[in-house]
Amino acid sequence: MKKFIGTGVALVTPFDEEGNVDFGGLEKVVEHVIKGGADYLVVQGTTGEASTLSREEKRSVLAEAIKINSGRLPIVYGIGANNTQAAIDEINDTDLSNVDAILSVSPYYNKPTQTGIQIHFEKIADACPVPVILYNVPGRTMSNMASQTTLALSKHANIIGVKEASGDLVQCMEICKNKPEDFLLISGDDMLTASMIAIGCEGAISVLANCYPDIFKTICHGSPLEAKNAAFRLLEINPLMYAESNPVGVKNLLKHLGICGDQVRLPLLRATESLDAKIKEVAQTV
Repeated sequence: MKKFIGTGVALVTPFDEEGNVDFGGLEKVVEHVIKGGADYLVVQGTTGEASTLSREEKRSVLAEAIKINSGRLPIVYGIGANNTQAAIDEINDTDLSNVDAILSVSPYYNKPTQTGIQIHFEKIADACPVPVILYNVPGRTMSNMASQTTLALSKHANIIGVKEASGDLVQCMEICKNKPEDFLLISGDDMLTASMIAIGCEGAISVLANCYPDIFKTICHGSPLEAKNAAFRLLEINPLMYAESNPVGVKNLLKHLGICGDQVRLPLLRATESLDAKIKEVAQTV
């Protein structure tokens, strides 16, 4: 599990002006984060706008990311659904031979019980040929995966960790206190990463690491003082990433950094002029 300690970058999916996947832009992002010290790549998570890509596009993005990466870093691929069988079908229909793990989001919209969430993930883990990292993000799914559910799932041989984006440090402490030693607690909130590392978290799957992989390298691998000071650098820029929903902000920031364009897919829209100006201004102070 050591390959998933440190910074995982929740990669954006760049688009061109016609809305097609911009593979040249993807290459620039991947090279930027690898050179900046990322530890692994996360392809087609929330930040990658997976919900608006077709199955064929998702496969193409994964194949291109694998090609660009060329074996340098481990790769995690997002496969999740609010239909358990649909997630299993996607696992069975996807070539995971060059994927090190999948990241699977807790079922959204349906608002299942904790037992339903547990059985959902057990079925996915049973079917998956590579390890599974759970993803708890109540702000998007509208249901929290309780610590007791995560701990029950941590006993499954093919479930190796959880990306916790609940924002609840007490819940994270309960997981960390009671989890198996080799089960990974991964921060899903950029600004809580330093605090979560202090209680035993193994790193982050980060949005802002698309832009600042070097800062996250310090947060995840530096001393407590270095990590704290690195996190402080992001205090002003971080809320702008979510002002008009992720990944609108981070793509706009990548544009200002000259890495890739800021096109997103409907129902998301590019950053408004006011947000664009604010991100440009604050980015100069990071």
